Amino acid sequence: MSAPVARALTPVGKFIGLGIEIGRQSLRRPFQLRELVEQVWFVTKVSALPTALFTIPFGATIALLLGELTRQFGAQSQTGAGSVLAIVQQAAPIVTALLISGAGGSAVCADLGARTIREEISAMEVLGISPIQRLVVPRVLAMGITAVVLNGLATCVGVAGGYFFNVIIQGGSPGAYINSFSAIAQVSDIVVSEVKALLFGLVAGVVAAYRGLNPPPGAKGVGDAVNQAVVISFVLVFLINLVLTALYLELVPPKGF
Repeated sequence: MSAPVARALTPVGKFIGLGIEIGRQSLRRPFQLRELVEQVWFVTKVSALPTALFTIPFGATIALLLGELTRQFGAQSQTGAGSVLAIVQQAAPIVTALLISGAGGSAVCADLGARTIREEISAMEVLGISPIQRLVVPRVLAMGITAVVLNGLATCVGVAGGYFFNVIIQGGSPGAYINSFSAIAQVSDIVVSEVKALLFGLVAGVVAAYRGLNPPPGAKGVGDAVNQAVVISFVLVFLINLVLTALYLELVPPKGF
Protein backbone atom coordinates (compact mmCIF):
# COMPACT_ATOMS: atom_id res chain seq x y z
CA MET A 1 0.00 0.00 0.00
CA SER A 2 1.39 3.40 -0.99
CA ALA A 3 2.13 6.04 1.60
CA PRO A 4 -0.60 8.49 0.41
CA VAL A 5 -3.25 5.75 0.58
CA ALA A 6 -2.04 4.69 4.02
CA ARG A 7 -2.20 8.29 5.25
CA ALA A 8 -5.72 8.66 3.86
CA LEU A 9 -6.95 5.44 5.48
CA THR A 10 -5.36 6.07 8.89
CA PRO A 11 -8.07 8.54 10.06
CA VAL A 12 -10.75 6.10 8.89
CA GLY A 13 -9.22 3.34 10.99
CA LYS A 14 -8.95 5.62 14.01
CA PHE A 15 -12.56 6.72 13.57
CA ILE A 16 -13.80 3.12 13.42
CA GLY A 17 -11.62 2.25 16.41
CA LEU A 18 -13.12 5.12 18.40
CA GLY A 19 -16.62 3.94 17.55
CA ILE A 20 -15.78 0.42 18.77
CA GLU A 21 -14.20 1.80 21.94
CA ILE A 22 -17.27 3.94 22.63
CA GLY A 23 -19.47 0.88 22.32
CA ARG A 24 -17.22 -1.08 24.68
CA GLN A 25 -16.96 1.71 27.24
CA SER A 26 -20.73 2.22 27.24
CA LEU A 27 -21.06 -1.23 28.84
CA ARG A 28 -18.64 -0.46 31.66
CA ARG A 29 -19.72 0.54 35.13
CA PRO A 30 -20.27 2.99 36.67
CA PHE A 31 -22.44 4.43 33.93
CA GLN A 32 -22.47 8.24 33.80
CA LEU A 33 -26.25 8.61 34.04
CA ARG A 34 -26.24 12.16 35.40
CA GLU A 35 -23.92 13.31 32.62
CA LEU A 36 -26.14 11.57 30.06
CA VAL A 37 -29.26 13.34 31.31
CA GLU A 38 -27.49 16.71 31.30
CA GLN A 39 -26.25 16.16 27.75
CA VAL A 40 -29.67 15.03 26.51
CA TRP A 41 -31.19 18.22 27.93
CA PHE A 42 -28.42 20.36 26.45
CA VAL A 43 -28.64 18.87 22.94
CA THR A 44 -32.45 19.03 23.04
CA LYS A 45 -32.34 22.66 24.17
CA VAL A 46 -30.11 23.78 21.33
CA SER A 47 -31.73 21.61 18.63
CA ALA A 48 -35.48 21.36 19.31
CA LEU A 49 -36.69 24.77 18.12
CA PRO A 50 -34.47 24.89 15.01
CA THR A 51 -35.62 21.37 14.09
CA ALA A 52 -39.28 22.30 14.35
CA LEU A 53 -38.82 25.54 12.40
CA PHE A 54 -36.67 23.89 9.74
CA THR A 55 -39.16 21.06 9.20
CA ILE A 56 -42.05 23.40 8.34
CA PRO A 57 -40.62 24.58 4.97
CA PHE A 58 -39.51 20.99 4.20
CA GLY A 59 -43.04 19.68 4.70
CA ALA A 60 -44.57 22.62 2.88
CA THR A 61 -42.25 22.24 -0.12
CA ILE A 62 -42.95 18.52 -0.43
CA ALA A 63 -46.72 19.00 -0.09
CA LEU A 64 -46.85 21.87 -2.60
CA LEU A 65 -44.71 20.04 -5.16
CA LEU A 66 -46.59 16.75 -4.91
CA GLY A 67 -49.91 18.58 -4.85
CA GLU A 68 -49.09 20.28 -8.14
CA LEU A 69 -47.78 17.07 -9.73
CA THR A 70 -50.77 14.98 -8.68
CA ARG A 71 -53.11 17.70 -9.94
CA GLN A 72 -51.48 17.56 -13.38
CA PHE A 73 -51.97 13.77 -13.52
CA GLY A 74 -55.44 13.83 -12.01
CA ALA A 75 -54.41 11.98 -8.85
CA GLN A 76 -55.04 14.61 -6.20
CA SER A 77 -56.34 11.97 -3.82
CA GLN A 78 -52.82 10.52 -3.51
CA THR A 79 -51.16 13.75 -2.42
CA GLY A 80 -51.38 12.87 1.27
CA ALA A 81 -49.82 9.44 0.77
CA GLY A 82 -46.84 10.76 -1.16
CA SER A 83 -46.13 13.83 0.96
CA VAL A 84 -46.57 12.18 4.36
CA LEU A 85 -44.48 9.12 3.46
CA ALA A 86 -41.76 11.41 2.09
CA ILE A 87 -41.77 13.41 5.31
CA VAL A 88 -41.82 10.37 7.60
CA GLN A 89 -39.23 8.27 5.78
CA GLN A 90 -36.88 10.93 4.42
CA ALA A 91 -37.39 14.56 5.41
CA ALA A 92 -37.88 14.18 9.17
CA PRO A 93 -34.81 12.01 9.92
CA ILE A 94 -32.59 14.01 7.58
CA VAL A 95 -33.68 17.36 9.01
CA THR A 96 -33.17 15.97 12.51
CA ALA A 97 -29.70 14.70 11.62
CA LEU A 98 -28.65 18.00 10.05
CA LEU A 99 -29.78 20.02 13.05
CA ILE A 100 -28.33 17.54 15.56
CA SER A 101 -25.00 17.63 13.72
CA GLY A 102 -24.96 21.38 13.25
CA ALA A 103 -26.15 22.41 16.72
CA GLY A 104 -25.40 19.53 19.08
CA GLY A 105 -22.43 18.01 17.26
CA SER A 106 -20.61 21.31 16.89
CA ALA A 107 -21.07 22.02 20.61
CA VAL A 108 -19.79 18.56 21.57
CA CYS A 109 -16.80 18.88 19.27
CA ALA A 110 -15.94 22.36 20.58
CA ASP A 111 -16.22 21.19 24.20
CA LEU A 112 -14.01 18.14 23.71
CA GLY A 113 -11.59 20.10 21.52
CA ALA A 114 -11.18 22.79 24.18
CA ARG A 115 -10.56 20.13 26.82
CA THR A 116 -7.98 18.49 24.54
CA ILE A 117 -5.92 21.59 23.85
CA ARG A 118 -6.03 22.48 27.56
CA GLU A 119 -4.64 18.97 28.19
CA GLU A 120 -7.57 18.01 30.40
CA ILE A 121 -7.97 14.78 28.42
CA SER A 122 -4.32 13.89 28.99
CA ALA A 123 -4.65 14.71 32.70
CA MET A 124 -7.65 12.38 33.01
CA GLU A 125 -5.68 9.57 31.37
CA VAL A 126 -2.75 10.16 33.75
CA LEU A 127 -5.16 9.88 36.70
CA GLY A 128 -6.50 6.59 35.37
CA ILE A 129 -9.88 8.05 34.32
CA SER A 130 -11.14 7.03 30.91
CA PRO A 131 -12.18 10.17 28.98
CA ILE A 132 -14.12 7.95 26.62
CA GLN A 133 -16.28 6.56 29.42
CA ARG A 134 -16.53 9.78 31.39
CA LEU A 135 -17.03 12.35 28.63
CA VAL A 136 -17.55 10.78 25.21
CA VAL A 137 -20.05 7.99 25.88
CA PRO A 138 -22.69 10.24 27.52
CA ARG A 139 -22.43 12.78 24.72
CA VAL A 140 -22.69 10.25 21.89
CA LEU A 141 -25.62 8.43 23.52
CA ALA A 142 -27.30 11.76 24.23
CA MET A 143 -27.15 12.69 20.56
CA GLY A 144 -28.66 9.35 19.56
CA ILE A 145 -31.48 9.60 22.12
CA THR A 146 -32.21 13.22 21.27
CA ALA A 147 -32.27 12.43 17.56
CA VAL A 148 -35.00 9.83 18.12
CA VAL A 149 -37.09 12.29 20.16
CA LEU A 150 -36.63 15.19 17.76
CA ASN A 151 -37.42 12.95 14.80
CA GLY A 152 -40.88 12.42 16.28
CA LEU A 153 -41.24 16.18 16.68
CA ALA A 154 -40.06 16.80 13.12
CA THR A 155 -42.49 14.21 11.78
CA CYS A 156 -45.48 15.79 13.52
CA VAL A 157 -44.52 19.32 12.49
CA GLY A 158 -43.77 18.29 8.90
CA VAL A 159 -47.03 16.39 8.48
CA ALA A 160 -49.02 19.28 9.98
CA GLY A 161 -47.24 21.77 7.73
CA GLY A 162 -47.86 19.63 4.67
CA TYR A 163 -51.52 19.30 5.56
CA PHE A 164 -51.89 23.05 6.02
CA PHE A 165 -50.27 24.00 2.72
CA ASN A 166 -51.97 21.26 0.69
CA VAL A 167 -55.45 21.70 2.14
CA ILE A 168 -55.52 25.42 2.94
CA ILE A 169 -53.25 26.86 0.25
CA GLN A 170 -53.89 24.48 -2.64
CA GLY A 171 -57.49 23.68 -1.77
CA GLY A 172 -57.01 19.94 -1.38
CA SER A 173 -59.48 17.64 0.35
CA PRO A 174 -58.76 17.03 4.06
CA GLY A 175 -60.32 13.57 3.93
CA ALA A 176 -58.37 12.53 0.84
CA TYR A 177 -55.12 13.79 2.36
CA ILE A 178 -55.54 11.67 5.48
CA ASN A 179 -57.20 8.61 3.94
CA SER A 180 -54.64 8.18 1.17
CA PHE A 181 -51.86 8.11 3.73
CA SER A 182 -53.60 5.69 6.08
CA ALA A 183 -54.35 3.38 3.14
CA ILE A 184 -50.69 2.68 2.35
CA ALA A 185 -48.80 3.63 5.52
CA GLN A 186 -47.21 0.91 7.65
CA VAL A 187 -45.78 0.75 11.14
CA SER A 188 -42.46 -0.09 9.50
CA ASP A 189 -42.40 3.41 7.98
CA ILE A 190 -42.23 4.92 11.46
CA VAL A 191 -39.78 2.27 12.62
CA VAL A 192 -37.31 2.87 9.79
CA SER A 193 -37.61 6.63 10.37
CA GLU A 194 -36.67 6.25 14.04
CA VAL A 195 -33.87 3.79 13.22
CA LYS A 196 -32.45 6.29 10.75
CA ALA A 197 -32.63 9.08 13.31
CA LEU A 198 -30.89 6.93 15.94
CA LEU A 199 -28.06 5.95 13.58
CA PHE A 200 -27.68 9.50 12.30
CA GLY A 201 -27.45 10.85 15.85
CA LEU A 202 -24.90 8.24 16.93
CA VAL A 203 -22.77 8.76 13.82
CA ALA A 204 -22.83 12.54 14.29
CA GLY A 205 -21.83 12.04 17.92
CA VAL A 206 -18.89 9.78 17.05
CA VAL A 207 -17.70 12.19 14.35
CA ALA A 208 -17.93 15.14 16.77
CA ALA A 209 -16.06 13.17 19.44
CA TYR A 210 -13.34 12.06 17.02
CA ARG A 211 -12.65 15.55 15.75
CA GLY A 212 -12.89 16.99 19.26
CA LEU A 213 -10.33 14.53 20.61
CA ASN A 214 -7.99 15.09 17.64
CA PRO A 215 -8.04 18.82 16.85
CA PRO A 216 -5.20 20.73 15.20
CA PRO A 217 -3.16 22.78 17.68
CA GLY A 218 -4.55 26.02 19.09
CA ALA A 219 -7.93 27.69 19.29
CA LYS A 220 -8.09 27.99 15.50
CA GLY A 221 -7.56 24.26 15.30
CA VAL A 222 -10.63 23.67 17.44
CA GLY A 223 -12.69 25.88 15.14
CA ASP A 224 -11.41 23.97 12.12
CA ALA A 225 -12.24 20.68 13.83
CA VAL A 226 -15.82 21.85 14.47
CA ASN A 227 -16.27 22.77 10.80
CA GLN A 228 -14.82 19.44 9.69
CA ALA A 229 -17.07 17.51 12.08
CA VAL A 230 -20.22 19.16 10.72
CA VAL A 231 -19.25 18.60 7.07
CA ILE A 232 -18.22 14.97 7.63
CA SER A 233 -21.44 14.29 9.54
CA PHE A 234 -23.53 15.69 6.69
CA VAL A 235 -21.76 13.50 4.13
CA LEU A 236 -22.09 10.35 6.24
CA VAL A 237 -25.76 11.05 6.97
CA PHE A 238 -26.66 11.21 3.29
CA LEU A 239 -24.62 8.09 2.47
CA ILE A 240 -26.20 6.10 5.29
CA ASN A 241 -29.65 7.35 4.32
CA LEU A 242 -29.10 6.11 0.76
CA VAL A 243 -28.09 2.65 1.96
CA LEU A 244 -30.92 2.33 4.50
CA THR A 245 -33.53 3.56 2.02
CA ALA A 246 -32.39 1.08 -0.63
CA LEU A 247 -32.44 -1.78 1.89
CA TYR A 248 -35.87 -0.80 3.19
CA LEU A 249 -37.39 -0.63 -0.28
CA GLU A 250 -35.92 -4.01 -1.15
CA LEU A 251 -36.75 -5.87 2.08
CA VAL A 252 -40.10 -4.39 3.15
CA PRO A 253 -42.94 -4.92 0.65
CA PRO A 254 -45.46 -2.09 0.19
CA LYS A 255 -48.76 -2.38 2.00
CA GLY A 256 -51.25 -4.58 0.19
CA PHE A 257 -48.62 -6.61 -1.68
